Amino acid sequence: MSTETAVYDGRALGAGLRLVVTRPARLEAARLAVEQLLDEVDRAYSRFRPDSELSLLNARPGTDQPVSPLLGRALAAALRGAQLSGGAVDPTVGRALRLAGYDTTFSSVSPVGPSLVLRAHSVPGWQAVRFDADRGTVRIPPGVELDLGATGKGLAADLGAAVALDVLEGDGGVLLSLGGDLSVAGAPPEGGWIVQVGEDSGSPITTGEEAVSIGSGAIATSSTTVRRWVRGEVTLHHILDPETGLPVGGPWRTASVIARTCVDANIASTAAIVKGEGAAEWLRAAGLPARLVDRDGRVARLGGWPEPGGGS
Repeated sequence: MSTETAVYDGRALGAGLRLVVTRPARLEAARLAVEQLLDEVDRAYSRFRPDSELSLLNARPGTDQPVSPLLGRALAAALRGAQLSGGAVDPTVGRALRLAGYDTTFSSVSPVGPSLVLRAHSVPGWQAVRFDADRGTVRIPPGVELDLGATGKGLAADLGAAVALDVLEGDGGVLLSLGGDLSVAGAPPEGGWIVQVGEDSGSPITTGEEAVSIGSGAIATSSTTVRRWVRGEVTLHHILDPETGLPVGGPWRTASVIARTCVDANIASTAAIVKGEGAAEWLRAAGLPARLVDRDGRVARLGGWPEPGGGS
């Protein structure tokens, strides 16, 4: 007998939100809990709210600034991601993103605009951030602007799935998708959670598209084919190479990764795009199932990622 589920679709943090629970009567309560959590996330580390903790931190370099437990957790995740990825995923790309035109929520970014002059230079680097978890303080040097996009949305998905499961009182299961970052918690439905894998999380679920089944953990997809904008004759996107401060131009246009948490999956998917030719070796060493799509649409499946129709 299949498990009955209930679905809520909406938007949060500038991205599509999908919440699925296996206790339909608790969907509304779970939705309210998730939306409250995501509002707290937005106020803590949105780069696009002038009153967010992160924006205020970026505006006050050179001094120790107190941070809330939530922002502290997000900073710790971002710095851990930088360390695990060898700097491929770096939270000090904020200024480079802003100069490239990604200076507001993506839905408000003009798709076409005048030419920009972008010069290659490395970002300041995550080692420049002084975060004291015990004291709950952080210091960034002048010229550094933090952006937690590569790990913050994954963390929000993990936290959101956890609060929704709390509403279910541990009885049942939850799937939470936030703009391509997907985390599950609790007991999955019979056969697992079936997840369509694609380049654009906003695409409708379609019969025949490649899908995988997961019973626990998370999936994240990073892609250069979405969140793109044109300045002059140059097409830009939101995944930057910390070594140049410019949009990545490597062989992979999309990377999807399965991991224990959505934070880890997002670290790995973003790192794969940035690492380019070295992505496959790095992912194999990390033991993470991954699906890479190159610029011509050819697909490489690593680490036990199932072939289409082959099950999970």
